[in-house]
Amino acid sequence: MATPHALIMTGYGINCEEETKFAFECAGATGDIVHVNDLIDGVKKFKDYQILAFPGGFSFGDDTGSGKGLANKIKNNLMEELLLFIDHRNLAIGICNGFQVMTSLGLLPALDENYNAQQVALTHNTSARYECRWVTLLSTSKKCVWSKDMDVFEVPVAHGEGNFYAPEDTLVQLRAQDQIVFKYAMPDGSTARQKFPHNPNGSLADIAAICDGTGRILGMMPHPERHLDFTQHYAWTAINDKLKREGKQIPQVGPGLQIFKNGVDYFK
Repeated sequence: MATPHALIMTGYGINCEEETKFAFECAGATGDIVHVNDLIDGVKKFKDYQILAFPGGFSFGDDTGSGKGLANKIKNNLMEELLLFIDHRNLAIGICNGFQVMTSLGLLPALDENYNAQQVALTHNTSARYECRWVTLLSTSKKCVWSKDMDVFEVPVAHGEGNFYAPEDTLVQLRAQDQIVFKYAMPDGSTARQKFPHNPNGSLADIAAICDGTGRILGMMPHPERHLDFTQHYAWTAINDKLKREGKQIPQVGPGLQIFKNGVDYFK
């Protein structure tokens, strides 16, 4: 398959669907923004797509906890079709609120191949406030499809409930099975060691992203779709001038694009 087709879910407070669709199109996929009700009504079907994206936003206003309202709507109406989609070796990604939806559904981390039970949580930031800032991420997984050729890079975060929690035995299993994909890091690439603001939310073990056991399903709190282009970096003009003076090549794209390219390249 040369060109995968991405389903970008929308509805009820999701607000990053346009950027996520654009990211997939920049990476070489085609994409449709699909309201969850159109999936429930059968107007659109999971089987017509190869990639599923849960974008960021504030689904159902976070009124019952981040991601929980949309997760319940999906679980009550679409879970059988969603699990069939996953079972057909397709890809899925959840960003910020989308990550919260995935954990509530049980799609992540799906330990012991259980895709229908919540095993981890994303709870309130330890700062007790909404955090909107740039962070450094360290790629730590060789298993995940989405993180291929990633190392240390910068992307923004924007969330109030991104504090990753898992019981100790779950954390041990995540480490053993290479399911921790990205960690919050210091600017030099060393782990943040839960130091604020490098770890912006207090996440256990500095975890910013995890995948399922197959490496095909990724959930991450930071927003890669907000750093697709070099000029989206907060200090791009200073970096541009420095690279010019040093006679070095100026990058044209941001590192977030690589995540979406990895998803597209999986089908080539």
